[in-house]
Amino acid sequence: MVLSDKKTGTMGSPIDDIAYLARSEHRVRTLVALRDRPRTRSDLWEQTGVSSSTMRRTVRAFEERNWIHREGHVYETTQLGAFIASAMEELIGRIETERALRDVWHWLPGDENGFTLEVCADAVITVAEPDAPYGPVNRFSALLVETDEFRFVGSDIAVLEPCKDVLRKRIVDGMETEIIDPPAVARRILSTYPDHCSEPLERANFTVLLHDELPPYGVGLFDDRIAVSCYDRATGSVRVLIDTDVSAAWEWAESVYAAYRDDARPLAEESLLE
Repeated sequence: MVLSDKKTGTMGSPIDDIAYLARSEHRVRTLVALRDRPRTRSDLWEQTGVSSSTMRRTVRAFEERNWIHREGHVYETTQLGAFIASAMEELIGRIETERALRDVWHWLPGDENGFTLEVCADAVITVAEPDAPYGPVNRFSALLVETDEFRFVGSDIAVLEPCKDVLRKRIVDGMETEIIDPPAVARRILSTYPDHCSEPLERANFTVLLHDELPPYGVGLFDDRIAVSCYDRATGSVRVLIDTDVSAAWEWAESVYAAYRDDARPLAEESLLE
């Protein structure tokens, strides 16, 4: 589509306006700032760090596009400008998410499990980097410390075993905890750390359930966030942890947890240790 600007007489496509905004980082920040509240030009150049002459050219270009209007020395967005500011802010957020996941997306749950990248919107994405290989585990541990209720389903060895001391303390301190484990994992934990597990297993606030066919990723539900832990199946290491509080993520996590819990069975410690 090619549009004519009746005010300036210029011709162009929507891509031209997108390119104009994207060529300098301060332009989107300026438009978003004016969407949030009215500001003077000096407010804007102080906030963005650009020169007063650059800001003068920017607000003039915005006015020519009818994205902002001025009352005295104060600028604010029109409905058109607010519409564009929100769209660009969302686009930048999506690109930031894509960039964070670009090298690890193949470890994420597939769409056959109902997982979409909308789950990652506004998420904290912690990737295991060469200089910080335990970043995802450390982030998970921090979430455990801050919650009073914790549920987990899926492959948990790589994320929960390094957090075993924190998890044990939180359970002993009263954190309501329910974990759905594969029998082989429960057997390994109970045989490797019998003394570590004995006191938590005596607590009424701790429940372990077993399921034979759990997903190759983990879903943790905390007080106000959910976390998805994704693994390199070749090494078993946690490659990325995605945690968020958006409603789409909550709905997906709750549905996954409920589906596996419906078919889970109580832990039978005696049979596992035979």
